[in-house]
Amino acid sequence: MRVSGLILIIVAMTAVACQNSRRDSSDMDEITIASLKGPSSMAIIRFIDSVSHIKDTKVKIEILDEPIQVRKMMLEGSADFALLPTTMAAILYNKGLEYRLIAIPVWGTLYLFGQDTTITVWDDLRNKKVNVMARGMTPDVLFRYLLEGNGLDPDNDLTLDYRFPTHIDLANAVAAGQAELGVISEPLVSLVMKRNKNVHIIFDLNDEWNDLQGIPVAQTAFMVKDSFVDREPEMTEQIIKACERSVYWVNSNPDSAAHLIVKYGILPDYEVALNAIPRSNMVFKRANDLKEGIADYLNVFYTMNPDIIGGRMPDEGFIY
Repeated sequence: MRVSGLILIIVAMTAVACQNSRRDSSDMDEITIASLKGPSSMAIIRFIDSVSHIKDTKVKIEILDEPIQVRKMMLEGSADFALLPTTMAAILYNKGLEYRLIAIPVWGTLYLFGQDTTITVWDDLRNKKVNVMARGMTPDVLFRYLLEGNGLDPDNDLTLDYRFPTHIDLANAVAAGQAELGVISEPLVSLVMKRNKNVHIIFDLNDEWNDLQGIPVAQTAFMVKDSFVDREPEMTEQIIKACERSVYWVNSNPDSAAHLIVKYGILPDYEVALNAIPRSNMVFKRANDLKEGIADYLNVFYTMNPDIIGGRMPDEGFIY
């Protein structure tokens, strides 16, 4: 009986060990990258199109509609790499998620646009109504900061209207003439301008931010899971360099890139994709070379609304 019991224990321990071995092997059999339908995926579209395996390891790229879906994958730990708004990346890091910031691949895609032809300087917005998506979120806080920096009180000198809850709702409203002015990001700007020829860009909010801050808008974060980079530093570097090359290729070959953007369903129209590429400000820069600029960017949001980055500034461990 004792021998039989010992055999059963050994068999059980062996089964558990095999299960753990399979689990570790499974982890290494697939690399998962979570990206967003828009400039995030536009920037790495060459990588998306050309990669299927790295060193016999399958690469799976999830192109998602909303940042909350990327966040969900990070919370579950199912994403080895992720692209999402830098403010949301800071929130997740401050919540204790073990992801670090590799790079900023997208540097601002927000524009004020509409049909109003009377606005040429910021003071022309006085007594106007501007539609903004999501009170207290990145577009709202960034636009309020620019208003204040240009001598306007967001709560008294003009009306900020939040009745359209998403970027798509707001874009459709501007296209249909239901909203005269809106703060919207690419590639929706290009989509709306194709639908309604009377709509035009009034202010490039990324240039306006640069004028005030002296740096571009560090809008999109490229994150890596700590356990992955600790286990596979060389493979991590391969993926980083491949994404960096992709961004350079997109900017150098916008015609070919536009075709791929349509092929993978990121945008429905070649002309829109071609127009959206230069306005999406895609430049791959390593976060370790931009510590001060990233901190300055996040500090603006922390000062205006600490909750938008998780209640505190991320510590030095945030950057890979």
